[in-house]
Amino acid sequence: MRTDSIRYLIVPGWQGSSAEHWQHHWHANLPNSHWLEQADWINPSREDWIAALDSAVAQSSKPVVIIAHSLGCITVAHWAGQAPVHLLRRVQGALLVAPADVERANRPAALAGFAPVPRALLPFPSQVVASDNDPAASVGRALEMARDWGAEAGILTGAGHINVKSGHRRWEQGFAYLYRLQGRAQRSGLRRA
Repeated sequence: MRTDSIRYLIVPGWQGSSAEHWQHHWHANLPNSHWLEQADWINPSREDWIAALDSAVAQSSKPVVIIAHSLGCITVAHWAGQAPVHLLRRVQGALLVAPADVERANRPAALAGFAPVPRALLPFPSQVVASDNDPAASVGRALEMARDWGAEAGILTGAGHINVKSGHRRWEQGFAYLYRLQGRAQRSGLRRA
């Protein structure tokens, strides 16, 4: 799958991604990438975030690969459960990094509207990348989300929330997960053809 034939849709999580975050680095370096902007990063509305994602996929004339972080991952799962089939077919795959457990006891109150975590299989290839010491989701919950969504799971050691605070500014090694996902999506597409 050639990268110039894909639109990379970058989907940040709660509070957005700062300029030092790996998602900004990827946005600057991946061809045809699009940053999904939300109207309110601090007080997220599930309906508004899903609508923004829906609009971004609908506006793409190319197949889409979603690159989501934290609450962005949960937004993708909610969107996939209600999106029209013709838009779901545009998504070639989703890289879901450090999905936030919006059901955890110590979740920020602003995330309550995103609970419960969707449990349905995602209708496109997906890859969850999580950490064994992420304060936003335990390893067990990250693996449960991956299983529910039908995603491959990769667990990093000591990577925190895979964000700037945990030292992930460029996160070059994350590209390996992206390219692996794209390979799976291409093989899946050939089987459907």
